[in-house]
Amino acid sequence: MTRSVISRTEDRKRLARRLAGDGRGFAEQYGFRVTNNPSSLFQLLCLAVLLARRGDYRRALDSAHALPAQGWDSAARLARSLHADRVRVLREAGQRGDVDALADLLGDLARTVVDRYRGDLRRLRATAGHDPARERTLLTALPGVDDQVADLFLRETQALWREVAPVADRRALAAARRLGLGRSAEDLAALAGGGESERLAWLVGALARVDLEQRYAEVTT
Repeated sequence: MTRSVISRTEDRKRLARRLAGDGRGFAEQYGFRVTNNPSSLFQLLCLAVLLARRGDYRRALDSAHALPAQGWDSAARLARSLHADRVRVLREAGQRGDVDALADLLGDLARTVVDRYRGDLRRLRATAGHDPARERTLLTALPGVDDQVADLFLRETQALWREVAPVADRRALAAARRLGLGRSAEDLAALAGGGESERLAWLVGALARVDLEQRYAEVTT
């Protein structure tokens, strides 16, 4: 495939505006709400955990939607679910591989969020004193949350938790490099308008979606 590069500054800015123009980030494009409440934040964390696994991203999205559809729309409700029920729901959503281990992981994650933060990730933020490095440290101390998962979660929540910006995950950065938009989260932040963390979240989310769905030809025509 021919490498597509937007070289001129005005063209780069134009493409960035077009990508961010929908006013929705990655999660919102796929039907997940990005709001600063306990339920939404926990669903975004589960989405990040599922997306970080290898395999078809559509199964991850289907699984992330299946959890609240089953009534497990918060850490507290997922924590109370039965392991066998989580396995069934994940399998029905198309998960493959060691589904038992994934069901265990999601249960452990939910229980830990309940035990440490009363089911509310805003308490994690408060515990960290709104310090981005500390927030990442506390996130990666949760079951199943490594740096990749933290990047995916913070990519979305930087629109709400402005102190963590700029954040760009590996897919967004891969698309940015391929399209000539930059090589770092800071490069993308400059294109998005400096301190506009919400617009940055839209741009980064759009870039991640371009790479995930291999929509390069579409965005450069």
